[in-house]
Amino acid sequence: MEPRRHNFAELRAAFINCTLKRSPELSHTQGLLDVSAAIMRANGVTVDEIRAADHDIATGVQPDMTEHGWECDEWPQLAERILAADILVVGTPIWLGDKSSVCTRVIERLYSLSGQLNDAGQYLFYGRAAGVVVTGNEDGVKHVAMNVLYSMQHLGYTIPPQADAGWIGPAGPGPSYLDEGSGGPQNEFTQRNTTFMTWNLMHMAAMLKRAGGFPAHGNQRSAWDAGARFDHPNPEYR
Repeated sequence: MEPRRHNFAELRAAFINCTLKRSPELSHTQGLLDVSAAIMRANGVTVDEIRAADHDIATGVQPDMTEHGWECDEWPQLAERILAADILVVGTPIWLGDKSSVCTRVIERLYSLSGQLNDAGQYLFYGRAAGVVVTGNEDGVKHVAMNVLYSMQHLGYTIPPQADAGWIGPAGPGPSYLDEGSGGPQNEFTQRNTTFMTWNLMHMAAMLKRAGGFPAHGNQRSAWDAGARFDHPNPEYR
C-alpha cells in the first residue's frame, strides 16, 4: 500500500447522484461515484451522499418553491448540505445523449442560489470545486461533461484540470457499469480518470480553503453594486 502523504480532513464533499431510480434500486452511476467517494474518504474527506430522486425537489429556479405555489420542496434542506461542502461531484446517467432530467433539475435549483453572495461579496459558490461523473451504455460522456461543468463554473464553482470521468462501454445497447461482465469496474481508462478527477478535486478544494477562498478582487458583486469598476476601461464606468 502506498504511504499516506496527504490529509484532507478539513474538507467536505457532497456527491449528488442524479439517477432516475429511487433507492434501493441499483444505480450504475452510484457504482462509479462510490469509487471517487472511497478515495476521498481514504484521505480524510467527510463525504455526504445524496440521491436526488429520493427527495421531493420542486421544479423551478427559486431557492424555495413552496413560496411559489409548490406544496412540498426539499431543496432548501438539500442546499444546506451542498453549501456545507467544499467539493461538489455531480453524477448522472446518459439518456438520449444528454444528462438526466433529474440532473437538469438539480442544476436549475443550484442556479436558484447563484444570485446570493458569500461573506466576501462574491457569488455564493465561489471558493468551491466541482466535478462530474457520467455513466451509460450509449455515447455522450464528453457532451454531458461539457454541459455540466460549464454550468458549474458559470455558477461560481472552480473546475480543476480533468474534472470529469465516465464509462459507457461499447457505444450502443449493452451492459451498464455494474452489470456482470461489463468490464466497467476493471476498465483502466475509466478508473484512471476517476482517480485523477478525485485527486484534482481534493487538491483544488484544499488550495482554495487554505487560501481563504477564491481571491476577492475584481469579482465582488457587492463592490460592483457600490460603484467599484475594477479597472474596466469604459469611461462611463469610471
